[in-house]
Amino acid sequence: CRKLDEVAFKLQRSGRMGTYPQNMGQEANSLGAAYVLNQDDWLVTCYRENCGLFHRGLPPEKILLHWMGDERGNNIDPSLCVTPIAVPIGTQMLHATGLAWASKYRGEKRVACTFFGDGATSEGDFHEAMNFAANLDIPVVFFCQNNHWAISVPGRIQCSAPTVAQRAIAYGMDTIQCDGNDIFAVVYCMRKAVELGREHGRPFFVEGVTYRLGDHTTADDARRYRDEEEVELWRQRDPLIRVRGYMKELGIWDDSKEAALAEKVEADTAGIVERAENIEAPDSDDFFNAMYAEIPPDLDLQRRTRRTSSIGQDPSQIESTQTTNA
Repeated sequence: CRKLDEVAFKLQRSGRMGTYPQNMGQEANSLGAAYVLNQDDWLVTCYRENCGLFHRGLPPEKILLHWMGDERGNNIDPSLCVTPIAVPIGTQMLHATGLAWASKYRGEKRVACTFFGDGATSEGDFHEAMNFAANLDIPVVFFCQNNHWAISVPGRIQCSAPTVAQRAIAYGMDTIQCDGNDIFAVVYCMRKAVELGREHGRPFFVEGVTYRLGDHTTADDARRYRDEEEVELWRQRDPLIRVRGYMKELGIWDDSKEAALAEKVEADTAGIVERAENIEAPDSDDFFNAMYAEIPPDLDLQRRTRRTSSIGQDPSQIESTQTTNA
């Protein structure tokens, strides 16, 4: 995940990809959460959850395709129970609440987990989703990755409460704050959250305290508004550094294993980029077929008109073909 972050940054800078938001420094949050969730639990992300998505089984090239502007990056295998990347701030929280509500209505023991940043807790969608989930006892985990910055707005003026987690108290919701740079702390807290949802059908709020080590996106320059001393302090708390040190203390990791992994990751990442950049051109029918399970008559007419008008045929004389989205 970290290597793909580095490569994606270079792809954007070389004009081979659009704007990209790095995940650097926040990986433990989505990975720890995805590790706890079942395969059929919903994973409803925004745009800094690559680790969790990879753990769930999403092909990494899907991430690159999305940021390259290829909509097929959001054409996800339904069995993964993953929603497309949500760029608008906060909208995905309502979707997660609806998905979890549907599961509860069907009598299923499934939960949904949605991710967002501290800035999203100032959005109306956040409060609507929280209020709805709390009032109807919906099994959804609201996971706030508090990375201290909503683009250039610091957390200290984003929320007047001492912690973001306290915002959940107003809704009568169980809540916990954890060290979001400690994978084991995230797993511990997520297990409590998921248990409450799965066994008791109730929502839970998790605040993972972390830090955005990179810029907001490749269109941003965080040096204009952040103190380098603050950034350096959080670099020392990098979740990768911490878990690496822990594994070395246990005697299960060393420099030779690190080098072997780095070599494998380098080759794997090159393959991911190659698959993303060399994907075959989309079929123009995809514009129509990927929207509905069964194409409505008016849309089917548009599809047939596009096919036939250029060669002088009357589309009304051509048999309609209802296409089912695979």
